[in-house]
Order: sequence, then structure tokens, then C-alpha cells
Amino acid sequence: MQIADFLDKGASLDPSAPCFTTDGVSLTYAEVVDLSRVVAAALARRGVGPGDKVAVLSANDPTAFGAVFGISRAGAVWCPINPRNEASENRTLLDRFDCVTLLYQKSFTPLVDSIHDSLPRIHTWVCLDDDAPASDTLSWPEFIGPATEPVGEGSVPVSAVDDLAMIAGTGGTTGTPKGVMLTGFNLETMTSLTLMSYPFDGRPVYLALAPLTHAAGVLCFPILCLGGEIVIMRKPDVEDFLTLVERHRVTHTFLPPTLLYMVLASPSLERTDCSALQCFWYGAAPMSPARLEEALTRIGPVMAQLFGQTEAPMMVSTMSPADHFRPDGSVATERLSSAGRPTPLVTLAIMDAQGNHLPCGERGEIVIRSSLVTPGYYRNAEATAEASKFGWHHTGDIGYVDDDGFLFIVDRAKDMIITGGFNVYSVEVEQALLAHPDIQDCAVIGRPDDKWGERVEAVVQPRAGQSVDPQEVIAFVKARIGSVKTPKVVHVWPDLPRSKVGKVVKPEVKSQLSGSS
Repeated sequence: MQIADFLDKGASLDPSAPCFTTDGVSLTYAEVVDLSRVVAAALARRGVGPGDKVAVLSANDPTAFGAVFGISRAGAVWCPINPRNEASENRTLLDRFDCVTLLYQKSFTPLVDSIHDSLPRIHTWVCLDDDAPASDTLSWPEFIGPATEPVGEGSVPVSAVDDLAMIAGTGGTTGTPKGVMLTGFNLETMTSLTLMSYPFDGRPVYLALAPLTHAAGVLCFPILCLGGEIVIMRKPDVEDFLTLVERHRVTHTFLPPTLLYMVLASPSLERTDCSALQCFWYGAAPMSPARLEEALTRIGPVMAQLFGQTEAPMMVSTMSPADHFRPDGSVATERLSSAGRPTPLVTLAIMDAQGNHLPCGERGEIVIRSSLVTPGYYRNAEATAEASKFGWHHTGDIGYVDDDGFLFIVDRAKDMIITGGFNVYSVEVEQALLAHPDIQDCAVIGRPDDKWGERVEAVVQPRAGQSVDPQEVIAFVKARIGSVKTPKVVHVWPDLPRSKVGKVVKPEVKSQLSGSS
């Protein structure tokens, strides 16, 4: 299946059903299909065809996301560009991906103006709004042309070159982002795994708060297959999120842990009717077991973990809502820090640096084989070869598998701290810190130390209205995980530096600490 096929499948179930709903206004499946056909025809008129790269720079918006299906219908390749990136990073991505067309919202005109002249490959600039901000930019009406010129009814998407559906930039928390090639088969595998791993009772209603350029976007594909409704939030606002959960009887949604913590901190949560929820996905960063147990109690028995990465989207391992509980109905606290079990279409192993597979309980790099895995990085053979050593895809995560088959991720390989000859995994220390009732978020890093080689240090962000005593926090952690893993120093900051998708940027934490020491 190609991306447009997911939309067409939903339309075949009921073309009059709501497909995208934003600000209380809905577009039906028939209307979104028509939009995609118009976009495909407009691209073709401007010489964009199979294999060409088309970028979309937009906040969450129904027209922008609808255009993605038109890109697919033309056989072109969708390149989502994160609007929260710096201009120079987006210029690099657009150039590296060989983009020939850019669709962008007018609000990002200053960003586009600053990179326009350094992108000679882009021959078609399109503003998603009615007015064009520059003479060589087409307004949306100019781009789509007369309503009588869409790709004909009943048409099928043009075959993509080498099945390439999209190129996604890696997270970019360190170094220059790479372009991950994802095929239609990759996305079909991800969609299949989603549908087989989680509850879907009836026609789903999915609330998209997180950026559609990332996990929230690809999670729309299984929803579309079932003819579900996608409620799109233009801006991330926790209070609006809770309002929409109740108003639209939302069945499925996704939040990274940082935003989920904000939901738990909202006084509106207690009076929000969450009874329609079937599946509240969390992932993209480690989740505090203490906060997860709180969510299971306050939001309901609907929490659902997913673990993946851009190179193997979303569904390397999963933990369904039922897996959070023991057979007697009590919370399975022993597995709340796990990433669930490997999914049916993924083969997972734990590997040492020499390529040897390690037995249950031993820690090493998580490696996988699956049709979920990218064929490689765009125009980067060296990085592709490095990530596929020994015939397995290397995730860069350190973890182990327990006797029950549950995967536990203990750290990113680059974040492991070696102090006094002992390996300390930052995630374990962070989980101990997040069990503290007054800590909202944290980051644990290693810093040079004459005695220990590296010492464990932590930066903590207090919950709103709370104060934190560093020495009390040190004692709290020591009582849980012992003195070797306990931070020698705890810094209290009002907030932590974050990436464009809300992840804590540890190199920036290190840099700020080095500048202050």
C-alpha cells in the first residue's frame, strides 16, 4: 500500500463520514480524496512525478496533511519538514533530500525567505494560504487550478519509484540529521502491527495534538484504514486537549511523556470524561513508571506503549493496555518500565560489540530484523552500512529481554556513564528521580571527574509550585538504587533544553553545565 491507499480504504467504507475535523469543522472522506486528487493533478502540471521529492512545511493543518495524500497519489515522495527546526537545519534537509517543490504555510514566510535563494533545485514554491507572500510563490488557488482538473474519479495512486513513500529527518538532538527512507511496505507493516497490537472497537476517533510531521502523523494511517475520524489540533494545548477528548468522544490518542505529565498535572483532568478512550499511546522517550501508574489510575486502563524509531517506525515493540495489568487485575508494576514485547513481524536480539547475541537478562545493543526497517539513509551509504552491521539494524539503544519476553531499554549507547569502573544507565537514574513527588522532569549525564573518571550528575525541573532540595533528592535516589548510581550533584532548573519534538537535549544540558562550572 502507498500512503494514498490508506485514505482510499477509509473512503470505501463511507465517503460521507468525517475524515479530518479541525476547529469544529469537518472534511468528509470524499472531500479529502478530492483534495488529494486536485493536489496530484497540480503537481503533475508542474512537472512533478514519480520519485520527485515534495516537502511540506506546516503546523498541524488539514489542508497541509491532506496534500500529503496528493503527493502520494502522484507517485512523489513526501518530505515532512519540522516547522520548529532552525532555518539552517531546514535548508540542509531540503537540499539533502533533493526537494523540487515546497508547500508551506504563510506564517513561515520569514523562514522560507531566509533559505529561498540557496535552494536552486526547488522550482515550485506554494503557499498553503490564499495569498502568496512572494512573486515566485503560488497561492493555494493558483496552485490547485480549476476545480475541473483533478485526477479522475476512480484513479489509483501512481506507483512510487522503488516504493519510496517518504523521507524523514532523524531527531537531530546530536549532529546533522540524516534522511531516513521509508517505503510503502515499511508503512504498511507499521500499520498492520498497530492494528494487530492494540484495541480498535468500532470506528475510531483519533486526537492529534503532537506534530503530524512525526509519530502523530503516521499513526493516522491505521485510523484511516478503519474509516475513523482524525481530530487535528493546530496548537499543542493541554486544556484544549482535554476538552476535545470529551467533546469528540476520542478513542485513540498519542502523547510523548513530557506532554502526558502536563495532562496529569492539569486540574481539568479530574472533571474530564475519558470514558470513550480505548488506547492512549505514549512513547518517543522513557516514561516514569510512577507517572505511568498514576495515569492508569486517573486516566484509566487504556495506556498503551509503543517503541520504535524513525528508521523502524513506531512498532518495534508494544505494550497493550491489558499488558499493564496482572491476571488478577492489579497493576503489573514489575513491567511498567519495560517497552513491551517485540511485535509479531519484528525479530529482536540483544547484541554485543562483536556481533554476538546475548542471552536473556544480559545488556547489549538492541538490534532488529523486519520489513519495518528502512532500506537506508538517503544518499548516505556510509551511515546505512554502519546501521546494518552483522546483517541487523542497530537501534543505538542498550537494553535486555527478561524471561517473560519483555524488552527493557536502559539507555542510549552514547548516554551510558562509566563511573569508578561501573556502568550506570541514565534512564534508570532518571526513573528514580521521577518517582520523587516534586520533580516534573529531569536529565542525568556523566561529567569528567578526577577520581571516578565520570561522575553522575542530574538536572531536575520541579513541578509547578513546588521547590526541590538537592540534598533531599540525593538521599531519595540513594535509598532506591544505591550510592554508585546516585547523582553526586543535583542541579535545579526551571526547565530543560528540548528538541523540536520535546525531547530533552542532553548535549545542551552538558554544554550549559560546562559553561557554568
